[in-house]
Amino acid sequence: MNGTDVSADSRRAFLRAGLSLAGVSIWGVHRTMAQSDQPGGSPRKPGDEDVNTPRPQGSQRQEHEQEEEISPAEDLMREHGLLTRVLLVYQNYADRLALGARDIPAEPLHRSADIVREFVEDYHERLEEQYLFPRFRKAGMLVELVDTLQTQHDAGRRITDIVRKLAVQSAFKDQNQRLTLIDALRQFNRMYLPHESREDTVLFPAFRKLVSPNEYDALGEQFENREHELFGEDGFEMMVDRVADVEGQVGIHDLAQFTPTM
Repeated sequence: MNGTDVSADSRRAFLRAGLSLAGVSIWGVHRTMAQSDQPGGSPRKPGDEDVNTPRPQGSQRQEHEQEEEISPAEDLMREHGLLTRVLLVYQNYADRLALGARDIPAEPLHRSADIVREFVEDYHERLEEQYLFPRFRKAGMLVELVDTLQTQHDAGRRITDIVRKLAVQSAFKDQNQRLTLIDALRQFNRMYLPHESREDTVLFPAFRKLVSPNEYDALGEQFENREHELFGEDGFEMMVDRVADVEGQVGIHDLAQFTPTM
């Protein structure tokens, strides 16, 4: 290559070096030039994103951590969503048993009750009872609501004991046990739909105002650490998969089936 035959790459290198000396970031120039090389492309403004341009690993890690941060209220509310999916399984069993079905498999119902016991009662509700309810009582705020929620937690655990005991094939075929199970499933659903709705719309928004931002953030980390301690790094996702598997066994996993046709 002679002195007058300068390649495009050489021109880019020369331009980058000159701009760098002038105090302009090579990083930004590279992104601008890459865009300019595209047919019909126009230079990007500073701060514009380019999905084809690699970023420093530190920046990627920080963005990932920010995306993963979940507030205490959001954490509890998404767990309510998981509970609601279990309530749909309970409703399905209550309806089919009430129609006289005796040969439907009992194992998916028992698995659903296990999810309620392990994830909802022994984890989710324990967080509320340990970290939320005492703060409301100490502040003298929503005490009547908190007392009712606690009473319903206790009642729910008693119902779960019944469901786990009767979620067996022999109970489906026994008239008295079947009726007891149907009643337990329906009472559980009747209580928890308004229970979780009241927490989502009243308790959790009030809790956000009750504690300082630093305390709120610290609780988010405590909730996450507790979840990982009990269920592993992907504890919530694992529970969602368990519920989805039960839905598939029961035949209610396809969301489209719930779309009205009228």
